[in-house]
This record gives sequence, C-alpha cells and structure tokens, in this order.
Amino acid sequence: MTEPVARPAETVAEAEDALLSRWPETRLEPSLDRIRAFTELLGDPQRAYRSIHLTGTNGKTSTSRMIDALLRALDLRTGRFTSPHVERMAERISVDGEPLDDEAFVRAFNDVAPYMHLVDEAEAHPLSFFEAVVGMAYAAFADAPVDVAVVEVGMGGSWDATNVIDADVAVVTPIAVDHANYLGGTPAEIAREKAGIIKPGSVAVLAQQTAEAAAVLLERAAEVGATVAREGLEFGVLARAAAVGGQVVTLQGLRGRYDDVFLPLYGAHQAQNAAAALAAVEAFLGGEEPLGDDVVRGAFAEMTSPGRLEVIRRSPTIVLDAAHNPHGAEATAAALEDSFQFDPLIGVIGVMGDKDAEGLLAAFEPHLAHVVVTQNSTERAMPADQLAEVAREVFGEDRVSVVPRLADAIDEAAARAESAGSDALSSGAVLVTGSVVTVGEARVLLGGLK
Repeated sequence: MTEPVARPAETVAEAEDALLSRWPETRLEPSLDRIRAFTELLGDPQRAYRSIHLTGTNGKTSTSRMIDALLRALDLRTGRFTSPHVERMAERISVDGEPLDDEAFVRAFNDVAPYMHLVDEAEAHPLSFFEAVVGMAYAAFADAPVDVAVVEVGMGGSWDATNVIDADVAVVTPIAVDHANYLGGTPAEIAREKAGIIKPGSVAVLAQQTAEAAAVLLERAAEVGATVAREGLEFGVLARAAAVGGQVVTLQGLRGRYDDVFLPLYGAHQAQNAAAALAAVEAFLGGEEPLGDDVVRGAFAEMTSPGRLEVIRRSPTIVLDAAHNPHGAEATAAALEDSFQFDPLIGVIGVMGDKDAEGLLAAFEPHLAHVVVTQNSTERAMPADQLAEVAREVFGEDRVSVVPRLADAIDEAAARAESAGSDALSSGAVLVTGSVVTVGEARVLLGGLK
C-alpha cells in the first residue's frame, strides 16, 4: 500500500526539517538517475533558461556572485544556486540576486515535494537532501522565470546533481585536493571528475590550474568540441593594488580591457575570481563588443561575499573567512598579508572531521600569533580536543588554547587581540575560519547582516 503524501509544509522550519530528513550532503551515491527522474517529473525546468555552470575546489561561490552581479547589470533576470549556505538554507537559491524569502522557499518546496515521493518509491535509493534542493532551485528558476541560471556544483562535476543542465559556459575555478575520499587524491583525478560539466559546443573558462589538472580539462574540451578560455592567456588580472575597503584591479577580458575597477573584496584570489567571472559573462553573451565600463564598474562595486574575508566587527576587528582546506587557507593568509596590518592576529579555528586540519593549520601558522581551537555545533565537526592535538604539533604548546564552545572561543580571542594590540602602532584582530559552518555560526553570534 502506498503511503499518503505528507501535507504541504506551512513554515520554513517544516520545509527544512523535511529536506534535512533526507540523505545528507556527505552521503553520496554517484549517479544522476534520481535527479534525472526528478527533473523529468518536474517537466525538465532546467531547459527553460540558459545557464552558466561552475566547478573547482575554491572560489566557486564568490565567482558565482560576481557572474550574477554582471548579468543583472546587463538587465538579465538571474537565478543563482550555491552551496553550502552560510546562515539560512534559502541562501542556496537566489532570484535576481536575492535569496528566496521564507514564503517563496516554502512555496518552492511544496511545488516539488509530491514528486520527491514518487522518485523515492521508484528508485533504489531515495532522493538526497542535495538532489531535492537542486530540483527545487531549477523549478523555482523556471517559475520566476529567469533568463539565465548561475549554478555552482555541490561536489565534483560529472555526477553532481546539478549536472543535468547543459550550460553554455562552464567555469572551472582553481583545482586542489579536497574531498579526496570521493573525488580522488591528485589534481588530475579531481579534474577528471570536474571536467564533466564541460559540454559539447560550450565555452570552458579555466582559472589558473596545475599543469596536470589543465591537461585533463583541455583534453575534455577537445573531446566535446568546447571552446577554451584560459586565465593568463585569453583573460586575466593585469594589475591590482590594495585600496581602502578592497582593491583596484585592471582586468583583461575576452572582449576588452577594463581599467581601474574597484572591487570591495580582499586578496589576489578575488581579483582572479573577478577576471573569470568577466570572461564567463563575455563568453555567455558572445559577439566581439566589450561590456560597457559602467556596467563592469557598477556590478563589481556592489559585490559582497559573506564569510569570505568579511570584516564583521570592529574594536577589535573580527574577520570571517570560510577557508576549509590548505589551498583556501593559503589564499586567505596571502590576502591578510596583502590587505591588512593586524598585529597580533588571533585565530579561532573549527574544522570538519573529514578535512586536512594539519595542512590548513600549517598554512595559517606563520600569520597567527595564537590559535583558539574550537568546534561548530554539527556532528561532522572535529572535536576541539582532537583539533588541539594537531594544532600543538603545528603551533607549539604555548600558542594554542582549547575552547570548545564557539561563542567563548571568539570572546577569548577578542580579549587576547585587544590586550596584545594595545599600543598605538599596532591593532590586534581575530580571524574566525576553518569551515563554512563555523563561519556561519560565528556570523549569527556576531549579528552579521545578510
């Protein structure tokens, strides 16, 4: 006997509970069968609009937000799908640059929920949380309707649930080793999986890669007849200089050069993300004409990227950054040196149990005077005591404190930053990092604005 379909959700909490009761994002069964069955039942909404698809190890969300901003500056209606969220689940699905509000999120869930149950019954495994949210996003974008969807993969590429779209442009941000248990232990193995979003006849916009990752991506592009645009050859950052509140960059796009563009984000990696975003939008539009300077300047001047070198509080300064692997930590550390003069800088670090904690801590070690190790509230968090053992190996006993509760860890770090940075020539600060979840919880604690 078939179970009756559950009543529609009435609140965001009910919709979120129903989604979270499904397989978590961390449990994967490599197949597009379920998401294909789901989108087919929904009428293949992902075919109702054009799309730009992004993969890579770091920089996807910031680059997605930049692409979205540029497209909206060109008067196109956009949908944006990113993950994971920093504070609210609804952040994953944006229309016209704004996350779905509570009412729209509940409506998006209820529109597709009956079909989730049909897929659950028909397939060997039920739809996962991530597959369910991807279906919600694609249907919400068709319903809006949007002109173009900007879609970030969850993990990998070929068998990521988002990959039921055939995007006009595939963007591959820098590839490094992360999720090695799912994607492989070398850049080449990971690149092979991520290359799956490059579709026949599309344009592949490739950020700077290691030689081995680049070879795999170029091979895939040749295989499917995709056009290639490479950072450092067809597009790139020509110049950048630190400025109050961010940086001023000169970018070479595929169609033209854009001088003295203010970008209110910190670090060389964000300038490179901006160049990739620009190239992606030029490739999407086609033609030979450059984008208007006013369009580019206006879009980038409004850029925000929550939880990415985000100054959330002053006195002392508290910076949030979602670096969660060694490659991301190195980019963050370089940006801190480049853009700020904090002395001392105290770290608050909470990581997930499946991450390379030692590599991440080692990347930050030269830049942090002291580290307060902590943990976020999820089951996947590495226990603070366990992280402390690794931290002591990297930093030494005297530079490590253990404070399991995040709020208390931030308080201790702030007190250390204030007391040590009290002379007139120095300014102590706190960096909260190690995981998107840790940063999201810190943002809530510190009253971050959405």
